[in-house]
Amino acid sequence: MHSSLLLSIVLAPLFGSILAGVFGKQIGREWSHRVTIAGVAIAFLLSLWVLKLVVVDGAYFNASIYRWLQAGPLTLEIGFLIDTLSAIMMVVVTFVSLMVHIYTIAYMQDDDGYCRFFSYLSLFTFSMLMLVMANNFLQLFFGWEAVGLVSYLLIGFWFKKPTAIYANMKAFLVNRVGDFGFLLGIAAVLMYFGSLDYQTVFNQAPMLADQQINIWGSSQWSLMTVVCILLFIGAMGKSAQVPLHVWLPDSMEGPTPISALIHAATMVTAGIFMVARMSPLFEWSSTALSFVLVVGAVTALFMGLLGLVQNDIKRVIAYSTLSQLGYMTVALGVSAYAAGIFHLFTHAFFKALLFLAAGSVIVALHHEQDIRKMGGLKQYLPITYWTSLIGTLALIGFPGLSGFFSKDAIIEAVHASTIPGAGFALWAVMIGVFVTALYSFRLFFLVFHGKPRFDAHGHPPHESPQSITVPLILLAIPSVLAGYLIGEIVYGDFFNGVITVMPHNDVLATAGYHGLLGFVLHGLTALPVWLALAGVLTSWWLYIKRPELPAQIQQRFSGIHKVLENKYGFDSFNDRVFAGGSRGLGRLLSNAGDRVMIDGVVVNGTARLINLIARLGRHIQTGYLYHYAFAMILGVWLLLTWFVKG
Repeated sequence: MHSSLLLSIVLAPLFGSILAGVFGKQIGREWSHRVTIAGVAIAFLLSLWVLKLVVVDGAYFNASIYRWLQAGPLTLEIGFLIDTLSAIMMVVVTFVSLMVHIYTIAYMQDDDGYCRFFSYLSLFTFSMLMLVMANNFLQLFFGWEAVGLVSYLLIGFWFKKPTAIYANMKAFLVNRVGDFGFLLGIAAVLMYFGSLDYQTVFNQAPMLADQQINIWGSSQWSLMTVVCILLFIGAMGKSAQVPLHVWLPDSMEGPTPISALIHAATMVTAGIFMVARMSPLFEWSSTALSFVLVVGAVTALFMGLLGLVQNDIKRVIAYSTLSQLGYMTVALGVSAYAAGIFHLFTHAFFKALLFLAAGSVIVALHHEQDIRKMGGLKQYLPITYWTSLIGTLALIGFPGLSGFFSKDAIIEAVHASTIPGAGFALWAVMIGVFVTALYSFRLFFLVFHGKPRFDAHGHPPHESPQSITVPLILLAIPSVLAGYLIGEIVYGDFFNGVITVMPHNDVLATAGYHGLLGFVLHGLTALPVWLALAGVLTSWWLYIKRPELPAQIQQRFSGIHKVLENKYGFDSFNDRVFAGGSRGLGRLLSNAGDRVMIDGVVVNGTARLINLIARLGRHIQTGYLYHYAFAMILGVWLLLTWFVKG
């Protein structure tokens, strides 16, 4: 595997982004989407080739490409680490990005920022590729911050909408909170390990596993626990874990293609990938793993419940993403890293499918997003309907579809774990299965079934153009088939030598795997399948058979509904305490610091002092000669007195 091949993968999207962004007006709209799609397509095809080299031929690459800075023993480099983990991430990122690029042609055709949007999409892809291919913490941090920056640009793409500006600023600031912890974690790695290179750090981990450090006072802290929790705080921001999840639902203010790209294969999965990559560190701290597990379990259950009361089609899917990210984090917490990455892999396809299908519905209904104003769309949007059904079934874990395999693997791993917090996590993911099925089919039934409740605007809705439906079909295929790779990826040796798991933490080995058929048959008799079926039937009863019941239930349990509608108070707390506190601090600094100290004392005070001195001096300058003579005699007398005294 040559470095030129890897450079071509990351530079092809960057080259397309520069052409569309800088020269978009010169080359026009058509060539803007052509060069960006071509760049991502090249990256996808080359990523497939790299995956083949790694998986089939056993290739491996870990080398520096460019030395940026040498400061004593510290070397800052740009380099690539290509193994099975990075190779599968490269394929997922580039494939989903390619589908989103093609989809965007029709979705954004009437937008004035057409060329700029394609430029941002390709830049997003480049940033994510730099992140997943990195072999050192410096490059990881570059890709980490780059996806944050481009997400800010894309969420606020419609910058004339106040809600979009609020959402992108919220995403940017919340991620800065997580990134501060992430940066402290990297600084701790450099301080104690003396290097930013992955392999060097991982090789030293066993020797530093028992090291204690003093942070404040006389208390001692485990170095590994501190480093891993700080790194995970960064993942909590990027992968939207409680309480740093508040930015993700608001990111729906951006155009639908970027909602699919952010939520499916790029930004939100960066945290999951990072923790899996750092498994040689996390495995030395059971405290950090328990912290990861509990945070993931809380996110999986409580964010899923919020999907039950949302009426915006994209926000329902957004809360679904939050919940599924919680499942992935739970897998990381019980050391089932392979299961977490596998769920990331399958989730990327069916979640991108659901978002793009939602966009197809939005376009057909003239940008209506309220599911209460939809209904009966099955007959008008047949391709969108069937692909949405596949995506929804995959999401709830319907037997035989991709989500069934990845979600069941996580639940089995949690069931086999004895780490502190595993009991709570098991209850959370089990209840989450029912909740996922309930809100998923609530959305599906309200949009595609029942009586039409939409405004036809003079003509009935019709199926979207091919540039929208073709990506839906292409994403539906892996949403069905991707799960059948579970034997190799989760229970095989796919990640051998890449992901580190201590023998006493190896829940995937203790869970047992008896072939694909055995896994399916076991899943059919296990509780999660029946919980999912119960969720579907409950949704059918509430929204098809007895559609008057939801309003009655809402009225009966208005207190609980209000709590869910207020999102547990996280948004209001952030607005009042953090945002309000920041604004209050700003006003204090402005009033006390700027106006009183700087303007009042330094600037205006200096002017007043000079004015006072000038007024006093004016009384001395009388213009009378005898006044000046008297002053001179007085001065000579003072000098003589001084010298005589001395």
